[in-house]
Amino acid sequence: MTGRSRRDPDEFVDAVLTASRVLVGVSARSLAAVEESVTVVQFRTLVVLHTRSRTNLNGLADSLGVNASTAARMVDKLVSAGLVARADNPDNRREVHLALTDAGAKLVDEVTARRRAEIARIVRAMPAERRAELAPALRAFAAAAAEPPTMQGATAYGW
Repeated sequence: MTGRSRRDPDEFVDAVLTASRVLVGVSARSLAAVEESVTVVQFRTLVVLHTRSRTNLNGLADSLGVNASTAARMVDKLVSAGLVARADNPDNRREVHLALTDAGAKLVDEVTARRRAEIARIVRAMPAERRAELAPALRAFAAAAAEPPTMQGATAYGW
Protein backbone atom coordinates (compact mmCIF):
# COMPACT_ATOMS: atom_id res chain seq x y z
CA MET A 1 0.00 0.00 0.00
CA THR A 2 1.21 3.52 -0.73
CA GLY A 3 0.69 5.13 2.70
CA ARG A 4 -2.96 5.87 1.97
CA SER A 5 -5.70 4.62 4.22
CA ARG A 6 -7.42 1.46 2.98
CA ARG A 7 -10.62 3.50 2.93
CA ASP A 8 -9.20 6.42 0.91
CA PRO A 9 -11.47 6.83 -2.14
CA ASP A 10 -8.51 7.99 -4.24
CA GLU A 11 -6.89 4.58 -3.81
CA PHE A 12 -9.99 2.92 -5.26
CA VAL A 13 -10.27 5.48 -8.05
CA ASP A 14 -6.61 4.92 -8.96
CA ALA A 15 -7.13 1.14 -9.03
CA VAL A 16 -10.24 1.43 -11.21
CA LEU A 17 -8.52 3.87 -13.57
CA THR A 18 -5.63 1.44 -13.98
CA ALA A 19 -8.02 -1.46 -14.59
CA SER A 20 -9.99 0.67 -17.05
CA ARG A 21 -6.84 1.19 -19.12
CA VAL A 22 -6.48 -2.58 -19.32
CA LEU A 23 -10.12 -3.01 -20.33
CA VAL A 24 -9.97 -0.23 -22.92
CA GLY A 25 -6.94 -1.97 -24.42
CA VAL A 26 -8.82 -5.28 -24.50
CA SER A 27 -11.79 -3.51 -26.12
CA ALA A 28 -9.63 -1.85 -28.76
CA ARG A 29 -7.86 -5.09 -29.63
CA SER A 30 -11.13 -7.01 -29.84
CA LEU A 31 -12.47 -4.46 -32.33
CA ALA A 32 -9.28 -4.32 -34.41
CA ALA A 33 -10.47 -7.01 -36.81
CA VAL A 34 -13.66 -5.06 -37.58
CA GLU A 35 -12.43 -1.48 -37.23
CA GLU A 36 -13.30 -0.73 -40.86
CA SER A 37 -16.89 -1.75 -40.06
CA VAL A 38 -17.58 -0.02 -36.73
CA THR A 39 -16.08 2.39 -34.24
CA VAL A 40 -16.02 1.79 -30.50
CA VAL A 41 -19.06 4.04 -30.05
CA GLN A 42 -20.93 2.25 -32.83
CA PHE A 43 -20.08 -1.08 -31.25
CA ARG A 44 -21.49 0.13 -27.92
CA THR A 45 -24.68 1.00 -29.81
CA LEU A 46 -24.83 -2.52 -31.27
CA VAL A 47 -24.32 -4.03 -27.80
CA VAL A 48 -27.14 -1.92 -26.34
CA LEU A 49 -29.44 -3.07 -29.15
CA HIS A 50 -28.32 -6.67 -28.63
CA THR A 51 -29.23 -6.59 -24.95
CA ARG A 52 -32.67 -5.03 -25.41
CA SER A 53 -35.37 -6.92 -27.23
CA ARG A 54 -37.21 -3.81 -28.41
CA THR A 55 -36.15 -0.22 -28.22
CA ASN A 56 -36.90 3.01 -29.98
CA LEU A 57 -34.58 5.89 -30.77
CA ASN A 58 -35.24 7.73 -27.50
CA GLY A 59 -34.66 4.57 -25.47
CA LEU A 60 -31.40 3.97 -27.31
CA ALA A 61 -30.29 7.58 -26.78
CA ASP A 62 -31.05 7.30 -23.05
CA SER A 63 -29.10 4.04 -22.79
CA LEU A 64 -26.11 5.58 -24.56
CA GLY A 65 -26.29 8.87 -22.65
CA VAL A 66 -26.57 10.95 -25.83
CA ASN A 67 -29.27 13.12 -27.35
CA ALA A 68 -31.74 11.70 -29.87
CA SER A 69 -30.16 13.43 -32.88
CA THR A 70 -26.76 11.91 -32.08
CA ALA A 71 -28.36 8.48 -31.71
CA ALA A 72 -30.25 9.01 -34.99
CA ARG A 73 -27.01 9.74 -36.89
CA MET A 74 -25.41 6.66 -35.34
CA VAL A 75 -28.38 4.49 -36.31
CA ASP A 76 -28.36 5.86 -39.86
CA LYS A 77 -24.74 4.77 -40.29
CA LEU A 78 -25.42 1.33 -38.81
CA VAL A 79 -28.51 0.86 -41.00
CA SER A 80 -26.42 1.80 -44.05
CA ALA A 81 -23.82 -0.76 -42.99
CA GLY A 82 -26.52 -3.46 -42.76
CA LEU A 83 -26.02 -3.96 -39.01
CA VAL A 84 -29.25 -2.41 -37.70
CA ALA A 85 -32.83 -2.52 -39.02
CA ARG A 86 -35.75 -0.22 -38.40
CA ALA A 87 -39.33 -1.49 -38.13
CA ASP A 88 -42.58 0.39 -37.58
CA ASN A 89 -44.23 -0.17 -34.23
CA PRO A 90 -47.62 -1.69 -35.06
CA ASP A 91 -49.10 -0.14 -31.91
CA ASN A 92 -47.81 3.38 -32.57
CA ARG A 93 -47.17 4.43 -36.17
CA ARG A 94 -45.04 7.40 -35.07
CA GLU A 95 -42.56 5.10 -33.34
CA VAL A 96 -39.86 3.01 -34.95
CA HIS A 97 -38.30 -0.02 -33.31
CA LEU A 98 -34.61 -0.67 -33.73
CA ALA A 99 -33.02 -4.11 -33.84
CA LEU A 100 -29.82 -5.78 -34.91
CA THR A 101 -29.73 -7.56 -38.22
CA ASP A 102 -28.21 -11.04 -38.38
CA ALA A 103 -24.96 -9.39 -39.54
CA GLY A 104 -25.05 -7.01 -36.56
CA ALA A 105 -25.62 -9.85 -34.10
CA LYS A 106 -22.81 -11.87 -35.68
CA LEU A 107 -20.40 -8.94 -35.39
CA VAL A 108 -21.29 -8.47 -31.70
CA ASP A 109 -20.83 -12.19 -31.05
CA GLU A 110 -17.44 -12.31 -32.80
CA VAL A 111 -16.02 -9.24 -31.05
CA THR A 112 -17.36 -10.40 -27.69
CA ALA A 113 -15.79 -13.83 -28.13
CA ARG A 114 -12.39 -12.22 -28.73
CA ARG A 115 -12.88 -9.96 -25.71
CA ARG A 116 -13.94 -12.85 -23.45
CA ALA A 117 -10.90 -14.90 -24.47
CA GLU A 118 -8.47 -12.10 -23.63
CA ILE A 119 -10.16 -11.29 -20.32
CA ALA A 120 -10.13 -14.99 -19.42
CA ARG A 121 -6.38 -15.09 -20.11
CA ILE A 122 -5.84 -12.10 -17.80
CA VAL A 123 -8.04 -13.55 -15.04
CA ARG A 124 -6.21 -16.90 -15.22
CA ALA A 125 -2.93 -15.01 -14.73
CA MET A 126 -4.18 -13.58 -11.43
CA PRO A 127 -3.36 -15.36 -8.16
CA ALA A 128 -6.26 -17.73 -7.42
CA GLU A 129 -6.92 -16.25 -3.98
CA ARG A 130 -7.42 -12.76 -5.53
CA ARG A 131 -9.82 -14.01 -8.23
CA ALA A 132 -12.46 -14.74 -5.58
CA GLU A 133 -12.52 -11.02 -4.69
CA LEU A 134 -12.82 -9.85 -8.27
CA ALA A 135 -16.35 -10.86 -9.33
CA PRO A 136 -18.20 -9.49 -6.25
CA ALA A 137 -16.25 -6.21 -6.41
CA LEU A 138 -16.92 -5.76 -10.12
CA ARG A 139 -20.63 -6.59 -9.70
CA ALA A 140 -20.89 -3.98 -6.93
CA PHE A 141 -19.08 -1.45 -9.12
CA ALA A 142 -21.42 -2.11 -12.07
CA ALA A 143 -24.48 -1.91 -9.81
CA ALA A 144 -23.32 1.45 -8.44
CA ALA A 145 -23.07 2.67 -12.05
CA ALA A 146 -26.60 1.35 -12.76
CA GLU A 147 -25.32 -1.09 -15.40
CA PRO A 148 -27.82 -3.94 -15.68
CA PRO A 149 -26.31 -7.30 -14.75
CA THR A 150 -25.92 -10.07 -17.28
CA MET A 151 -28.56 -12.72 -16.70
CA GLN A 152 -27.26 -16.05 -15.41
CA GLY A 153 -26.42 -18.31 -18.33
CA ALA A 154 -26.71 -15.54 -20.91
CA THR A 155 -23.81 -14.51 -23.08
CA ALA A 156 -22.17 -11.46 -21.51
CA TYR A 157 -21.79 -8.56 -23.91
CA GLY A 158 -19.44 -5.73 -23.26
CA TRP A 159 -18.73 -2.78 -25.45
